[in-house]
Amino acid sequence: MKERNTVKPFGFSDKIGYMFGNFGNDFTFLLSSMMLMKFYSDVMGVSVALVGTMMMAARFVDAFTDIAMGQIVDRSKPGKKGKFIKWIKLVAGPIALASFLMYASWFKDMPMAFKIFWMFFTYILWGSVFYTAINIPYGSMASAVSADPNDRAELSNWRTIGTALASAAIGVVLPLFVFYTDANGNQVLSGNRMMIAALVCSIAAFVCYMLCYNLVTERVKIEQKTEKFDLKKLLKGVATNKALIGIVASSIAMLLVQLTVATMAGYVFPNYFGNIKAQSAANLLGTVVILICAGFTVKLSQRYGRKEVSIAAAIFGAVIYFAAYFTQTTNAWVFVGFYGVSYIGIAIFNLICWAMITDVIDDTEVKTGERSDGTIYAVYSFARKLGQAASSGLSGFLLSIVGYTQATAFDPEVVNGIYDVTCLVPAIGYILLALVLFFLYPLSRGRVEKNAKILAEKRAISE
Repeated sequence: MKERNTVKPFGFSDKIGYMFGNFGNDFTFLLSSMMLMKFYSDVMGVSVALVGTMMMAARFVDAFTDIAMGQIVDRSKPGKKGKFIKWIKLVAGPIALASFLMYASWFKDMPMAFKIFWMFFTYILWGSVFYTAINIPYGSMASAVSADPNDRAELSNWRTIGTALASAAIGVVLPLFVFYTDANGNQVLSGNRMMIAALVCSIAAFVCYMLCYNLVTERVKIEQKTEKFDLKKLLKGVATNKALIGIVASSIAMLLVQLTVATMAGYVFPNYFGNIKAQSAANLLGTVVILICAGFTVKLSQRYGRKEVSIAAAIFGAVIYFAAYFTQTTNAWVFVGFYGVSYIGIAIFNLICWAMITDVIDDTEVKTGERSDGTIYAVYSFARKLGQAASSGLSGFLLSIVGYTQATAFDPEVVNGIYDVTCLVPAIGYILLALVLFFLYPLSRGRVEKNAKILAEKRAISE
């Protein structure tokens, strides 16, 4: 790994460009997280348990596609703009189209067997194929943009700002457009409006990807891997890499929190509170919290360590959600307050977790002497998808347990169950996150700084 000396220095263009890359990712990812289960349960008539099962089943496909894409990226030759960024341009169009096709409301009167087939087909095409093909090189690219851990922390910060902006566009604006009030005064999802919203999000995702491609510069030259792929060696390396296991487990716990919050917002606000405006306000507040935290999280993590700050944020988030559960409020705006304050935990971890995976990549190189950005990020990406599946599957299962169907969506015992799930699952997820970081993840501030120094000396000798 050598640093290129003929390119412009790391700067604002890289930060804003990298932000747009995740903005593009989340125009389709957050749309799926927030609305896909609601769309198929309320518009297409598919049971929430089956939708959750589909999301978990797709992860078995990802076990192959994620590792395969990681190997493809590591073994690909660097292009004129670098090793990773070329994939952004190549996959931007296909992923945008696949995302739009998931919300084909024109099929709502088709036989149930066909609707289930279409749901599985389009979800796997979008998530397991195209999202994998663009997200793994995008995430791996952070190591090539700069070798400085502080620059990477800035990229992680701006990546999460991209998520915040996508959350504002989807979580704040979209509910006001896609829901309508029926004859009984209930807030109901419109299939046709949802399809239009999906088209707009797909177009926006494509534009954001192109901005990322044109603004980001890869400075660190990462050579093509040429040795024969050894699955046994890969699995052994993963199983003995404590840092990778720690970041994988912590990300699964965080996704259990984040995606449960996103999924259940589509049920607790329209069904329990009967207040779509409060849902939009909560999502807006979450975005504001991320932007506020972005102003100090990097400096805080540089002073105290990414691991240490994340543990404190997780404990804080758990306390807030347990408070919301024991309060059992029926006031939507009080719950919005709980939602916003608890989002500090999500915001802080997400603002620095992407820098933590580059810390893991560095730690692995220090220990083994090999650089495998794409493969390690592929393992991490697959683990995150397991977290996504666990969250979606658990949400669908628990909604089924409390009796949620199209017919019972507004029954008192059902909506009370929705409230309990919305509070308790994130609270437990936060506790798991804190425990995993404390006991499993070994990369403290001191160790990260030591690794960076070792690799800097290694590159200096190589040059």
